Amino acid sequence: MKKTLIASLLAFGALTAVQAKDIVDTAVAAGNFKTLATALTEAGLIDTLKGAGPFTVFAPTDAAFAKVPKADLDALLKDKAKLAAVLTYHVVPGKVMASDVKAGKVQTVQGSAITVTTANGVMVDNAKVTATDIAADNGVIHVIDSVIMPK
Repeated sequence: MKKTLIASLLAFGALTAVQAKDIVDTAVAAGNFKTLATALTEAGLIDTLKGAGPFTVFAPTDAAFAKVPKADLDALLKDKAKLAAVLTYHVVPGKVMASDVKAGKVQTVQGSAITVTTANGVMVDNAKVTATDIAADNGVIHVIDSVIMPK
């Protein structure tokens, strides 16, 4: 009886498997990270950010990427090593929720530290955090309004 009920519900679409979304799928579903998705693809980082993690990603929106001069962005997208360095500078190992953020230096996956300030809202280097705690099954995304560059 139980198997028949489940089979019937599946057949009618009343019961579907829920698949958790990783950081990449979560960002793509949001709709305002198209340039980031393109950059992650060009840098060969999609599989990494679909991995187990956990990761904390400070994700620049399409509007943030639009602040980068077109010639600079085009050159960056063609330089896989530099692009990977810039993108991994936006990623911190572990899952850091907004309530856990403290001012100071934080080591990135790229190897350099970003500077986090909390005086007038949260800033990461020169980028303002505009949305926080977008949960994914392998970490969390915090939205930033500018692309940050390693020194």
